[in-house]
Amino acid sequence: MYRVIVIDDSPLMQRILSDTISRLEDFEVVATASDAFEARDLIKQHEPDMVTVDINMPKMDGVAFLRNLMRLHPMPAVVISTDASRHQEVFDDGAVGFIAKKGIGESDESFFKRVEDTLLRLTFLIDRYQSKRRPKNAVIEIETVKNHPDQLLAFKAPLMQGPKVIAIGASTGGVETLMEIFSNLTPPLPPILITLHIPFGFSGSFAERLDRISSLSVYEAQDGQAVEESSVYIAPGNRHMLLENRQGKYFIKLLDGPRISRHKPSVDILLRSVHNASGSNAMGIMLTGMGDDGSIGMKEMFNAGAYTVAQSQKRCVVYGMPAKAIEAGAIKDVIDLNNIPSTIQKFISYRKN
Repeated sequence: MYRVIVIDDSPLMQRILSDTISRLEDFEVVATASDAFEARDLIKQHEPDMVTVDINMPKMDGVAFLRNLMRLHPMPAVVISTDASRHQEVFDDGAVGFIAKKGIGESDESFFKRVEDTLLRLTFLIDRYQSKRRPKNAVIEIETVKNHPDQLLAFKAPLMQGPKVIAIGASTGGVETLMEIFSNLTPPLPPILITLHIPFGFSGSFAERLDRISSLSVYEAQDGQAVEESSVYIAPGNRHMLLENRQGKYFIKLLDGPRISRHKPSVDILLRSVHNASGSNAMGIMLTGMGDDGSIGMKEMFNAGAYTVAQSQKRCVVYGMPAKAIEAGAIKDVIDLNNIPSTIQKFISYRKN
């Protein structure tokens, strides 16, 4: 059961949020607070797994509260507010999700679905937070079901090799790593597709943030979107992203469905789709991350003659995904982070051996 504290100065909104969140299976609202100082005491008392925070509150606004919370007692925090103008600021200060408050005329069911969609995509972060607090003698449940990419996308030999394309997979530490890489890239470049293990509600704002610091055009991917050169497409946090080759032109396809390799979006699904669409005319990059998502798809790309690289351990936050791809024999070159931008730039003139 995920224990939640709702922080909002409106008693009506406290009730609406409490009723809405409590409808979700495995979520329980254990307390409500009207301001940051009341919330501080309730957090100490209840030790919640997550808090929801309004921005406009008396005594201390939600952004200042987030800064203090992340400094003194970091935990998953979702901002639920009418003030969308500061949504980027709250992500910068540690929020993992943003939900606009129930709009005028919006049905209860519509608002519930929006809350449900965001919170259910955050459970993996809450699980990690809970595991860090778990007593040493506690029983640890291990996830045993790992869906193979075959359950969602068939492996196919590319019938028509498309133009050059770059696919990137990342997880823990990926946000900062991608920001460093893309602040050092310049057009012209082939299109770049990114699957990052990131909560729904954060992928869009991260795309906007990356767009601001990069000279490339960065988008949260949309289903059916045409893929263009010198453009970057980030998988939404609640959908698998695929590349489709339609008579030599690339398009984005988004799919719902089960987690693949324990994730949605899955790096394996992206890389397999890139293999199917472009064959050897692709570059695959595995960045910092926990687990082994992507090693299957990267191996398929490698076997097809694509150029595959992995971030070296030197500056990896978690050397899991790159290490697993290397162990699978899926990687041609292992590259330090500071050299990855120049490696990407050179791919435009890369010739297969």
